[in-house]
Amino acid sequence: MTTLQNGRPENTDGRQEKEIAVYDLLDKLSIAYQRVDHEAAYTMEVCEEIDKVLAPAVICKNLFLCNRQKTQFYLLMIREDKKFLTKEISAQINSSRLSFAGPEQMLEFLNIEPGSVSVVGLMNDHENRVQLLIDRDVLNAQWVGCHPCVNTSSIRLYVKDLVEKFLPAVHHDYKEVVL
Repeated sequence: MTTLQNGRPENTDGRQEKEIAVYDLLDKLSIAYQRVDHEAAYTMEVCEEIDKVLAPAVICKNLFLCNRQKTQFYLLMIREDKKFLTKEISAQINSSRLSFAGPEQMLEFLNIEPGSVSVVGLMNDHENRVQLLIDRDVLNAQWVGCHPCVNTSSIRLYVKDLVEKFLPAVHHDYKEVVL
C-alpha cells in the first residue's frame, strides 16, 4: 500500500473519469484532501489497512438505502464500528422500514457501483433523489474518509469542508441521525 499523498494524483492515466471528476470538484471548491491508492477494497475488513493510513479520519459505512416502496432513497454515513439498526433510523426519518437499494439505483443516481459507495457520489445526483443521513459521531469528528467514487483509492477530508463546502456545491443537505 502506498502512503498518504496530498491532493490529486500527478498522473491520471488509467484512472476512471468519475474519480478524476471528484478531484476536479474538490480542487475547484478549494477543499484540502489527502489520498491513498490501494488494491480494490470490497469489504470493511479489507478497508482496515487503508483506515490505518487515513487515521485519524472516521471511516464510514456508507449504506445506500430505500423505503419499502422504493420511492425514497438515502445514503447513510455511520462509523464503521456501529451497527445499522433499521428500526431506529426509520423512526428518526419518518420512513417505512428501510432496506438496501439495488445496484441499479446506485449506478443511476450516484454513478457508483457496490463497493465504492461514497458521499462524494452525491455530486452525480443532479435531481436530488438521494437524502443524506449522517450519524452524529461522524459529524463530531474532525476528518472523514471515503472513496472518490472508485474503490481503488481513498481520501480523507475535513468534516467541516464536507458539510460547509461540498454539500452546498452539489445542492444537497443532510439530516443528522443517532445510532
